Amino acid sequence: MKNTLRNKNLATLSLLVLGLGSCSPKNKVLLLSNKIIKNITIDEGQGSLAPCEPSISISPVDPNLMVAGSVLNNVYLSTDAGKTWKKDLLKSTFGVYGDPVVRHDGLGNAYYAHLSNPKNKAYSSEEFLDRIVVQKMSKSSTTWSNGTFPLADKKKDHDKQWVVVNPIDQSLLMTWTQFDKYGSKSEKDKTNVLFSISKDQGETWSESIIINEVSGDCLDDDLTNEGAFTAVGTDGSIMAVWARDSKIWFDKSTDGGKTWLKNDKAIADQIGGWSMDIPGIDRTNGFPILKVDHSNGKYRGRVYMSWTDQRNGLDNTDVWIIYSDDQGLKWSQPIKVNDDEGNAHQFFHSMDLDQSSGYVYLLFYDRRNYQDAHNDVYLAYTTNGGKEFINTKVNETSFLSEKTVFFGDYTDISAVQGKIRPIWTHQEGKVLKIKTALIDIGI
Repeated sequence: MKNTLRNKNLATLSLLVLGLGSCSPKNKVLLLSNKIIKNITIDEGQGSLAPCEPSISISPVDPNLMVAGSVLNNVYLSTDAGKTWKKDLLKSTFGVYGDPVVRHDGLGNAYYAHLSNPKNKAYSSEEFLDRIVVQKMSKSSTTWSNGTFPLADKKKDHDKQWVVVNPIDQSLLMTWTQFDKYGSKSEKDKTNVLFSISKDQGETWSESIIINEVSGDCLDDDLTNEGAFTAVGTDGSIMAVWARDSKIWFDKSTDGGKTWLKNDKAIADQIGGWSMDIPGIDRTNGFPILKVDHSNGKYRGRVYMSWTDQRNGLDNTDVWIIYSDDQGLKWSQPIKVNDDEGNAHQFFHSMDLDQSSGYVYLLFYDRRNYQDAHNDVYLAYTTNGGKEFINTKVNETSFLSEKTVFFGDYTDISAVQGKIRPIWTHQEGKVLKIKTALIDIGI
């Protein structure tokens, strides 16, 4: 309790130093440190496919419209800014098998990307994981399309995709990992990062291409190429990052994704690798996230890249961020996002940037207040381009995680026009719950 109060007081002090006076609308940011933030339970369940790995997106056309998804094929819609949600099950002839990623484009269309299972025979058919599927719900519709997908080698396994919307032309960018054979110990089997683009709102996709220079193994561990994430610079260039061999790798295309750098660039050390052990969690990754400031603010054009690692010890996972002001040529030194003192785990982070303000928000599980596997959920945010991060707890109740319950691999957060909606998995015994928090700061 003492640590919690201390963190809240520091957050208040930092915001006052930043000049957010009591008469400014931005003072609503200050309220994050002074009140309990209301949590909303979106879904709950138990069993081998209990809801987890949640993703969330706020429509930039109408911020009261929100879409969320979770394992295995859950989709949720809200028309009142996240106060209430309607649940449905996503269906496709290509199968829906988790790794949900939901996003809106600037036209109001919603997209749901996921893994495939066409024969409904997970792990026992050749078609399992044979493509990455993207289903679309048009702005004027309440139903989802059957889905489309980039052309790729269907005999290989396709996993862990992220979809990003180009804010300049509304094209869809997708990266993912292609396994020659998932879990194979053979040196002949490799992993590569694939890229594809859709220029017609998900109706068709370009043929996928390999963008990494060095292939990884197929063991789903630190020597595997995984966690690829893209962003678009203010100059229209496409940038990508991924993790492998205790480093974060950077690649870039200046011709719309047709060609990429000949040599990938290591822009950050990921000490201990992207695969890490956290007590009470079955598996944990520190995959990178990439965002670009397209706002009209002071830091327009700044590129942010965040990740987690254990450079400070196996019992002290931290969230880090670096930034670039020249479209990825040079990067800052790592900045620690979590502001706790001592040894504690901060893990499964996510990040978004509100393009109406340039504010950057990061979400992560946090154990600074505990000595065991109890978890809180923290939001860290910066209003000054990453110079300072304010940390505040956003969950109403903590929870104890147990390694025997599959908890999923990530969280998510969406920030649009001063509305911030984090989404995370909460555990109560064998029951998993998908939760969000109602955070409105005003811009």
